[in-house]
Amino acid sequence: MRNAVNNGVWSGTWVAERLGLELVGDDALPQMLGLALRRNPKRAHLLVSHVLGKHVPQSPAVVHGHGLALGRRVRELLGPEEAAKAVVLGYAETATGLGHCVADGVGVAAYLHSTRRPVPGVATAGGFEESHSHATSHLLLPEDPTLLVGDGPLVLVDDEFSTGNTVLNTIRDLHGRYPRDRYVVVALVDMRSAADAGRLDDFAREIGARVDLVATASGTVRLPEGVLEKGQALVARHETGTETAANDERPAVSQAHPADDRAGQTRTPGHLARVDLHWPRGLPDGGRHGFTPAHRERLEAALPAMTARLAEAIPGDARSVLVLGFEELMYTPLRLARELAEAVPAEVRYSTTTRSPVLAVDDPGYAIRSRIVFPAHDEPADGPGERYAYNVAGGGFDAVVAVVDSVADTPPLHAPDGLLSRLAAHTPHVVLAVVPSYVPEPLYAAALPEKRPFMLPEPLRGPAFSSYAPEEVGWLLQDLSDVTLEAPTEEREEAIQSGGAHYAESLPVEYQPSEQYQELFHAALETSAARIARAVGVVTETVIAERSPRPVLVSLARAGTPVGVLMRRWAQFRHGLDLPHYAVSIVRGRGIDANALRWLAAHHDPRDVVFVDGWTGKGAITRELAAAIEEFEAGGGAAGFDPEIAVLADPGSCVRTYGTRDDFLIPSACLNSTVSGLISRTVLRADLVGPDDFHGAKFYRELAGADVSVAFLDAVVARFPEVADAVGGAVKELLASDRTPSWEGWRAVERISEEYGIHDVNLVKPGVGETTRVLLRRVPWKILARAGAGADLDHVRLLAGQRGVPVEEVGDLPYTCVGLIHPQFTRGATGADGKAVTV
Repeated sequence: MRNAVNNGVWSGTWVAERLGLELVGDDALPQMLGLALRRNPKRAHLLVSHVLGKHVPQSPAVVHGHGLALGRRVRELLGPEEAAKAVVLGYAETATGLGHCVADGVGVAAYLHSTRRPVPGVATAGGFEESHSHATSHLLLPEDPTLLVGDGPLVLVDDEFSTGNTVLNTIRDLHGRYPRDRYVVVALVDMRSAADAGRLDDFAREIGARVDLVATASGTVRLPEGVLEKGQALVARHETGTETAANDERPAVSQAHPADDRAGQTRTPGHLARVDLHWPRGLPDGGRHGFTPAHRERLEAALPAMTARLAEAIPGDARSVLVLGFEELMYTPLRLARELAEAVPAEVRYSTTTRSPVLAVDDPGYAIRSRIVFPAHDEPADGPGERYAYNVAGGGFDAVVAVVDSVADTPPLHAPDGLLSRLAAHTPHVVLAVVPSYVPEPLYAAALPEKRPFMLPEPLRGPAFSSYAPEEVGWLLQDLSDVTLEAPTEEREEAIQSGGAHYAESLPVEYQPSEQYQELFHAALETSAARIARAVGVVTETVIAERSPRPVLVSLARAGTPVGVLMRRWAQFRHGLDLPHYAVSIVRGRGIDANALRWLAAHHDPRDVVFVDGWTGKGAITRELAAAIEEFEAGGGAAGFDPEIAVLADPGSCVRTYGTRDDFLIPSACLNSTVSGLISRTVLRADLVGPDDFHGAKFYRELAGADVSVAFLDAVVARFPEVADAVGGAVKELLASDRTPSWEGWRAVERISEEYGIHDVNLVKPGVGETTRVLLRRVPWKILARAGAGADLDHVRLLAGQRGVPVEEVGDLPYTCVGLIHPQFTRGATGADGKAVTV
């Protein structure tokens, strides 16, 4: 890490000695901060951060890491439930990237940064003034006008917290419009004076809200009398060149290391290359109009490919590379820089251009050693003016990657005195990458002949919806927790078989497992955890090898969701990948949720989507999904979704992508919501789910005491290391084999349906998982068990005994067991064998 102490000299020494300033506080402060001077009527000295990535080129890992660490501290302070409702607000221009990194650390928070760039057609949600800045007016321009309306905590992020005026101005403005109970102020350094230290508490009492402060380090700068005037005079002397060595001052400009470059050098200009990043369509370039967790997932998925394109433009012999962001555009260049540092052998550093004028003095005890001056190139609202890049000239960079947004890709950028030419005077290679400037669609557009397309909501996440951690899965569902949907099993079965209702229009009463059954679940988990871990590894490696190196996992709620979470965890364990994972609804006879597909297509490349389920029975859902995707595309939906499902177990031989074809007990099939994040099965009913809605589901918070969802995941993940080698060999063997589905399970189901006089394949549920569902949710008639089946059927026998259902051993069964739903059920009905059902 480059810090503020080099060769034993603190980069604030020059200013401290001349103005009599004193930096006091935590031991970390001199490592994080240097000092410089600027022409400013309010404050002559400038605290220059060495970990912000603005004025001083720094390792992108250090810059990102500081923001992440602060965000994680905020999450710990708030707790998971409050953190899930938080909105993070960063300040332009210096803290736009820091605030975004803090939002990353919080994990699921939406992010917005203030801006000094008005955007036509976007309503202003707020504004405030910055007390000591040279440019003061901040605008808040969220695309979603409700972003700041919620009652969750507001997290305000700036690089330094000095007088507190900026934060107070912000809270005062926003609290009047969008009052809330809690605010958290976040800064790299808390530099309040003793006089300012109590103002935050006083202000919190005044507005009746809690205000917390989180900072990496704290201290203050002790200022002598007359420091402002003395600093202004010192700046004036250096700018006019009247400061001399006779006054014991070092020359402002060194011949070997020019402090202020306006005319460039006489050397041959460097080579300029332009790289098309292939930025994802519709993805915001930053937080100016809001950046949601879904946007974050899209960016994460796209970063490797974009970075690879940048890496191709970097000379192979380059030893030092700078990624240079553009004013408020800090986060995207930072993330590109961090990825680039892993992709090329060169040392990669990151910094950003700025509007802020700072005196440059080529002295190791001064934080701003050089500056490049160039004209503004984004047609700023306040008119033309100078812009600056600090500590780039003389930095010895073999290549500089300039990242700007498309609004700033103008003739002044490419002019002889523009930024690119200035950079070319100091490095042999300049690379330009342009990120499309995101401009929200106007909320109302009278000129449009049709109404604006509906906006689908963001995915639901835990802990507000499900007991899974928020990063584990996003549920593309609507929350119906407050709606009574449960009906007795017998009533549901009669309504379903009579045609009076579809099974997805109601929910079974959640099965409450007995103590004996819970013991059976834990015993089964202990026995099969390694077997499941191996299947998880095999299916995940197969997906990565054949489908996409960065797949977007989309599990079929809810049986597929624990498997999707396990696959995501395997990708993290084996490859360090942080894969996006969503859960969607699919309903037999009704198809997949088309609105969920629309949301996925708007946020990801459909070709990267891999649908995930727990197991196959007879393959009905496999066929349902294929038909639904075909119908979706025929109706004008996005093309590219692959209907091939990836499953943990494929006993029915219905798919090509699986972990195993054995029919064994997957313990997650033993339970309902209590092993699936406390989420019900999905609901599709016309009076609850409109044409623009996601399908629905319930979150059974009241069952938290019986929840084993995370315990199940952790038990399987704990076995990952011991099965890793076996997975590698199994995958090689599997990829070389013929995995063409034989559909033998479907043929067996058709045969059983006829042999037992049922005449409806939908009432025949093959496999351990499907049989368990019959016993838990439907009215079972009988269970067919393969002769000699052992412990995998212990829980089936227990449930069958509890419900008075006979278990019949069959010799030639391709599955371990098959559950038969009572045919033509009415209360008091008899089955095909003439016997009355016992329930």
